Amino acid sequence: MRVLVIGSKGFIGSHVLKHFKAMNHEVYGADVVVDYTSKNYFHVDSVKTGFKEIFERESFDLCINCSGAGNVSESLVQPLRDFRLNTVNVFEILEAIRKHNPDCKMINLSSAAVYGNPKSLPVKESQDCHPVSPYGMHKLYSERICDEFHRFFNLKTLSLRIFSAFGEGLHKQLFWDLFKKSLESNTIELFGTGKESRDFIYIKDLVSLIELVSLNAKFDGRPINAACGKEIIIQNAVQTFLSFWNPKVKVRFTGRERQGDPERWLGDVSKIEALGFSQKYSLEEGLSNYVSWLRKEKQ
Repeated sequence: MRVLVIGSKGFIGSHVLKHFKAMNHEVYGADVVVDYTSKNYFHVDSVKTGFKEIFERESFDLCINCSGAGNVSESLVQPLRDFRLNTVNVFEILEAIRKHNPDCKMINLSSAAVYGNPKSLPVKESQDCHPVSPYGMHKLYSERICDEFHRFFNLKTLSLRIFSAFGEGLHKQLFWDLFKKSLESNTIELFGTGKESRDFIYIKDLVSLIELVSLNAKFDGRPINAACGKEIIIQNAVQTFLSFWNPKVKVRFTGRERQGDPERWLGDVSKIEALGFSQKYSLEEGLSNYVSWLRKEKQ
């Protein structure tokens, strides 16, 4: 396949690019980062996006949109920026595909943040969505846009609702936060009670799932959960990370909730299991690899 990865310099995008290349696909990258050395790379203007020019110049079998803002807290401070990056860009990508490359399939990376605080677990794709942050709301809008272009223009689209992805290259969220704070003190504080939960998916499992979806899923505009189907208590995840990184570090949970953070997450994975997905990396294996990467970063 000829594959375009938009947001190819980001955490997920860079892994997707590498994985699809390893699977012998003809892969192109696109991002706002200037890169004069990479082959098959498009520089996208951060102010005036150039998706139209990309699809005018080349045709693709698959476009994977890994771009966008990925910070819940920042979406509360700069909601317009978040809207443009997570919603407007999706519309512009699909409009470029509609006009210049209508046979190109589109995978849009959405987020479990669209669910907010689910009424029941595991959360199914059919469950009502009640986002608790602008970020979650904007990701939900992007899914509606994918559905719009499928229903009205017959484009092959779908959205992957990614739960808590982690792994080498991630410079934010829980485990990165633990790493950075532990460099300053052996006693650190975290938001929440520690009793909250997440459904963690290691980056290598996620990119394998993305390829599996690209080959086997129905591109019918509908969302699909991208999770492992295991509810992990945050307190346990923290201790697992510290067992690899620094067991001497002590953590205190403040009990204060951070605006935009849901309480519990566990994804229903029946859709991706039907496509052939099975988790290959446990939380422990993923965190061991992540910590090895962090040690190199520290040097």
